[in-house]
This record gives sequence, structure tokens and C-alpha cells, in this order.
Amino acid sequence: KVSHVTYESPCLPEAFDGYRIVQFSDVHIGSYIGNEELLQMFVDSINAQNADMVVFTGDLQNREPQEIYPFLDVLGSLKSKDGVFSVIGNHDYADYIEASPAVKAANERETRELEKRMGWQLLVNEHRVVKRGGDSIVVAGMDNDGDGRKFPQNGDVNKTLHGVSDSAFIVMLEHDPTSWRRKILPQSKAQLTLSGHTHAMQFMLGGWSPVAFVYDEWGGMYYESGRAMNVSTGVGGFIPFRFGVPGEIVVIELRIRN
Repeated sequence: KVSHVTYESPCLPEAFDGYRIVQFSDVHIGSYIGNEELLQMFVDSINAQNADMVVFTGDLQNREPQEIYPFLDVLGSLKSKDGVFSVIGNHDYADYIEASPAVKAANERETRELEKRMGWQLLVNEHRVVKRGGDSIVVAGMDNDGDGRKFPQNGDVNKTLHGVSDSAFIVMLEHDPTSWRRKILPQSKAQLTLSGHTHAMQFMLGGWSPVAFVYDEWGGMYYESGRAMNVSTGVGGFIPFRFGVPGEIVVIELRIRN
């Protein structure tokens, strides 16, 4: 499905009023092997949105970078006026394979290089400035920032936003939504955060998912003192099964709140 949401902020520069961001998350590309047509439909749906920016909020693979190679061309065909920005999810590390530390490190480097080969701008605790005339916004990407036990906790807010003005409008990309309250809200002024990770447990009935027992923010838009986070329930899954939670593309329109 294509979900449409609007985020309003008095901090948004005038030139970005009406700016459209398309978010997708949690592809788990290995699960599309043998079902390439579905992935092509999904990419075509993103491109049809005529986005100003496309963002991917992590978990490109299931286990290892070899899964990505058959899909380099189709994922590399994603387009928007300002490009495709991405961040790392927990599955984009090598924690799901049994291998030596050297092999794991090589796999992680390969995954990141493949994202760049597709033309995506991978942000690992760093940011970029997007301009419209004399106005600008910042798109920032933190490394995966989970619980530090089951999921890597490597997000660094200060490093990510080094040199960014306090007055800047910031779109923060972070795979794990738990980082929003743990780090992003208290340590930054990022107005809008985009996350994924939960998949809504790939099961939902009547708007409720059992993932609510695990995550306070697990799907849709959440607000805190005018700041917001959108959690995408993703398009794929390590286990290729979804009930009541169709694959999701989110179109986010930015508007000035007077």
C-alpha cells in the first residue's frame, strides 16, 4: 500500500513547503528471490510518486550481501529529484551468520559498498544538506541504534549532526525507533525522524499488532512537543509472510505550520 502523511512545522524553510519524501524500509531482499516481479512493482510504485527525496531506513538484506547482487539494477533504478538516502539496519551487519570476525567485517563493508554502487547516499553517523534556492534542510543518518544487546547500538547523534546549526530543519533517518526517545529527542533538535525495524511483527488485526507489547512506537506517526517520528512497517521480512500488514511505501509531505 501507499500511505500518505503530512508533517507540519514552523521551522520548515519556505522553499520546502510541499516537499515530498518517500520512505521505504526493511526490504530483506533475500526473501524476494524467486519473486522478482513483486520487487519491480514496488520500485515502480516508488518512482511513480515523483518524490523530491527517497529514503531507505535500513535492513536491505537478510543475512549477507550476496543476496543483493541479483537486484542491483532494479534497486539502482530508484529515483527522485534529490536522490536516494539510506541508513544501516541490524540485518545489514553480519550478526546473522556464523563466520570469523574478518569475514563478518568484509561482509559488512561489501553491503555498504553495494548500496553506494546502486547510487544511494548511505549515511552512517553523518549528514547532507539539501538546497532549494537560498533555503536548505538537513538529511541526517544515524548508524543502527538498538538495545546494545540483541541489536547493535552504534548511533552517535553528535557525530551525525556535527556542524549543523541549531536552527536547521533536520530529517533524521534511524532504523530502530527506540533510539528516538533514548537519544534523538534528548540529544538533538531533529524535527522529523524516520524509522522502521518493527514490521508490525508482520501481523495485525483491527489496527492492533502484538508488537505493541515490545515497542511503544511501532507503526505510523508519533508526536512529542511538535516533533515527530514515522515508523514504517516495511515492505519485506526475513520470513516472507504478512497478515494484515501489507508492504508499505510512505509518502510524507512537509508543510509549514503557521
